[in-house]
Formats: sequence, C-alpha cells, structure tokens
Amino acid sequence: MTHDAQPDLGPAVKFPPPALFVAGLGAGVLIDRVIPASWVPSGHRLWEVLGVALGVVGLAVVYAGIISFRRHRTAVYPNRPASTLVASGVYAHTRNPMYVGMTTFYVGGVLLLHSVGALLLLPIVLRLLFVYVVRREEAHLRTAFPVEYARYCATVRRWL
Repeated sequence: MTHDAQPDLGPAVKFPPPALFVAGLGAGVLIDRVIPASWVPSGHRLWEVLGVALGVVGLAVVYAGIISFRRHRTAVYPNRPASTLVASGVYAHTRNPMYVGMTTFYVGGVLLLHSVGALLLLPIVLRLLFVYVVRREEAHLRTAFPVEYARYCATVRRWL
C-alpha cells in the first residue's frame, strides 16, 4: 500500500495576510462609531496629506516585494512553498517588505480616517501577523534553505 506524499504547502498560512490589516482598520472604524474620539483638529489637511503619502509609499513597498518574488519565480502567497530565497531588491533591506508596506499603508489609513480605534488595534494586528504568519514563513524558510536563510537572517533585519 502506497501513500501519496502530502503536497508542500510552504508556510501553510490559512488566510491572506492583508486580511488582518483590513480587519484591523474595519474594526477600528466600528470602535470609533461606538466610542467617538478625535485626535485630529477638524479641517487640518496635514493629516490627510500625510495619510495619502504613507498609503502610496506602503503600496509601493508591497508591490516592490511582489515584483521581486515574481522576478525570482517564487510563491507570493504564504500557502505555497518558496522555490528560492529572495534576498535582493527590497528584500536586501528587510526580510518582510510586504508586511512593512502593509503596516505603512495601515498607518496612512489611520490618518485619513482619523481612527483612534484602528490606531489602538495596530499592535494586535501586528502580533497576530507575527504569530500566525511570520513565524510560519520563517520556519518554512529555515527548513527549505537552512544555510542560506541563516546567512540572510544574520545580515538583514526582520523589519527595518
């Protein structure tokens, strides 16, 4: 009797990581409706300009990460195995540029929405991201590329 080998699911993350950020922003806005609080003076455009700028920069960093993965023909989604370790482009500066970009975008959204609730939820979003996504990705990469990943971790920071 033969058993088929289980397919390599890579980190086997069961949800798209951007969903954490969307959920955090959405829940934050709901919190703001229940418990109104404003930390931005009305009519102050600086927060909106800064929010848009952070949103654009965040998206640019996310897309730079995606483009790097596509150029190296490796999985973008963390429910598939990595075929290669990407350590160039934005990955030469941070091991998690897509999550840094999503966080930057989230902060831009906080400013645009004037959302105290979303700001307060950001540490929870980041903790969930670390526990349920980053740890799994790192374990997968340690197994798939033991020597290369150890060398990469020694030279490139997890975040910034």
